[in-house]
Amino acid sequence: MANIKTAISLQKALFDQVDALAHEKKVSRSRLFVMALEDYLRREENRKLAQQLTAVYGEPDPEQEALQRKMKRYHRRVVAAEK
Repeated sequence: MANIKTAISLQKALFDQVDALAHEKKVSRSRLFVMALEDYLRREENRKLAQQLTAVYGEPDPEQEALQRKMKRYHRRVVAAEK
């Protein structure tokens, strides 16, 4: 896949944070920006999908959501106990 260079403008404080994080993670600033954009695009895609599902099925039932949270907590405990 071809790479395309682009220029962006950042406030100095934000640039310094990016630079420090890239150094901490031992990746280039370019790689860090790519990782951040990929994460953002994934979350945006999930948000759109959730909106579409809500449009089709309506808002989730609060009781059902509470049950799902309990099931997730239980599952995490079971998985943690197996380690």
